[in-house]
Amino acid sequence: MAAKEKLEAVLNVALRVPSIMLLDVLYRWDVSSFFQQIQRSSLNNNPLFQYKYLALNMHYVGYVLSVVLLTLPRQHLVQLYLYFLTALLLYAGHQISRDYVRSELESAYEGPMYLEPLSLNRFTTALIGQLVVCTLCSCVMKTKQIWLFSAHMLPLLARLCLVPLETIVIINKFAMIFTGLEVLYFLGSNLLVPYNLAKSAYRELVQVVEVYGLLALGMSLWNQLVVPVLFMVFWLVLFALQIYSYFSTRDQPASRERLLFLFLTSIAECCSTPYSLLGLVFTVSFVALGVLTLCKFYLQGYRAFMNDPAMNRGMTEGVTLLILAVQTGLIELQVVHRAFLLSIILFIVVASILQSMLEIADPIVLALGASRDKSLWKHFRAVSLCLFLLVFPAYMAYMICQFFHMDFWLLIIISSSILTSLQVLGTLFIYVLFMVEEFRKEPVENMDDVIYYVNGTYRLLEFLVALCVVAYGVSETIFGEWTVMGSMIIFIHSYYNVWLRAQLGWKSFLLRRDAVNKIKSLPIATKEQLEKHNDICAICYQDMKSAVITPCSHFFHAGCLKKWLYVQDTCPLCHCHLKNSSQLPGLGTEPAPQPPAGAEQNVVLQEGPEPPDHERPPGTGTQEGSGDSSEHSRSSASQEEAVDPREDPQSTEGGACPAESA
Repeated sequence: MAAKEKLEAVLNVALRVPSIMLLDVLYRWDVSSFFQQIQRSSLNNNPLFQYKYLALNMHYVGYVLSVVLLTLPRQHLVQLYLYFLTALLLYAGHQISRDYVRSELESAYEGPMYLEPLSLNRFTTALIGQLVVCTLCSCVMKTKQIWLFSAHMLPLLARLCLVPLETIVIINKFAMIFTGLEVLYFLGSNLLVPYNLAKSAYRELVQVVEVYGLLALGMSLWNQLVVPVLFMVFWLVLFALQIYSYFSTRDQPASRERLLFLFLTSIAECCSTPYSLLGLVFTVSFVALGVLTLCKFYLQGYRAFMNDPAMNRGMTEGVTLLILAVQTGLIELQVVHRAFLLSIILFIVVASILQSMLEIADPIVLALGASRDKSLWKHFRAVSLCLFLLVFPAYMAYMICQFFHMDFWLLIIISSSILTSLQVLGTLFIYVLFMVEEFRKEPVENMDDVIYYVNGTYRLLEFLVALCVVAYGVSETIFGEWTVMGSMIIFIHSYYNVWLRAQLGWKSFLLRRDAVNKIKSLPIATKEQLEKHNDICAICYQDMKSAVITPCSHFFHAGCLKKWLYVQDTCPLCHCHLKNSSQLPGLGTEPAPQPPAGAEQNVVLQEGPEPPDHERPPGTGTQEGSGDSSEHSRSSASQEEAVDPREDPQSTEGGACPAESA
């Protein structure tokens, strides 16, 4: 059953590709220019020129037929192709019969065939061919009346009966006329089928629009026609034909530079119409999806498909290519100029794919560094991919500088690749810090501050690059050629990449500053208070050699509480609002009112589950003894997993307590 469904899916795509190819050919064919050339090179009474308007009408009829073929249901489309195949078989039978009659006339032998070996050989070959044609026609049309397709065998029967050759020619013409009448009768009997199909389709469309709306209708047609796969297959066929036509006319092997130029010019030839441009867009989307899927599979293995089976990526790169192609008028350029522009656009697409690969690899690499996983193979895969993302964008920027003349726009594109390399460098730096902390007995001092400064540096660089792009676009709009598409892109880029980034960065800075000020305003626990408290930090579940005291008299590590305050300004245990010590007169050694007995334990249980036995250090009970100091580095790693320091604080606003994620 699965094989049948796959076959139907393949047929659903393969049978619709010719309709798009026909649309592409009709778009390329300029009828008016064609007839103008005929008028210049021929007499004014040229028959082709006299039928100009008929050809124009046939041009538009071709568009209509192509759209009909594209939107037909699969069952009717298969039936239509079977009818077309039957017509081709009947034409093949006619050709076999005509060739046989011509060969007999050339031989001029009218005697018995068994006396002439060549005549017998010709007869046997023609008879076998006609029998194959009749059998195939009856199988395709699903009928047992094989005589309906055997009219072309009449010349063979006449020759077998020793009919004169002149009469055999007449019989062959009669067979051809009889077959034509059969085809006309079949077309006449099914003349109302297209009308009935259009009527039923219109009725169904009206019902769907009334019940679900136009958007649901569009999505249904999109899924039934499998538009992305359909256009991708169409473009790949065009590209393969272009490559084949090139190599079929070349005898000598091409050099590496020539192959690169061939690749770019072939792509440029295959995006000269809106249909082929859409095919290139979907092809790039699927290529990007395949690369990103392979990247995630390389990092996580088969778990990548279990955790994220859909992996809806790749469309960003396709949309980027489409926007740039429309904005620059790609399909209106000459082939050489189009190839040059495509090389720059593809460079931008590759840079976007590399950035998407980094978005996949970044959390996986950091989680691996903060975890206790000792698998060298996993660490090797993560580090090797990061090294590739570090080196390849820089190499690509170097190559683009070698091939193209440097201007401001190319400088912006190259800077985006360099920023990708810098971001990978920051990821590797934080990964190394996590690994150092894993092998140390004590956690690294101010780890959170180091991570914040590393992230803040490359995010500031990203913001400056986005600001430069907007400034350049505004200057081009004011002093250069103004377009609606360019203005829309500048507006969208300004909002998402400049304004929102500025808001995010400023909000992150304010949250961090407020958290640091609140931590500084809280009193630091003395050694006697820690001995009297004799408990672990409720956030990281580790012993406390130093701690701060909240206004509600709860003890926490200063670093743990600071990360919590990035999320919300309440106590992690009792959820009392934390204020500065200056706003709480009398705070000091006197404890604040305690919650009812057993409430603190219930709050801890609500905040998150206890860690497993192999992660919990000894002596982590409510009033148990202190744990082993060798567990500090592991606890710090668990703490980093609980609250990802690379995420902006506002992205987790209102989220769960870090103890829940531990």
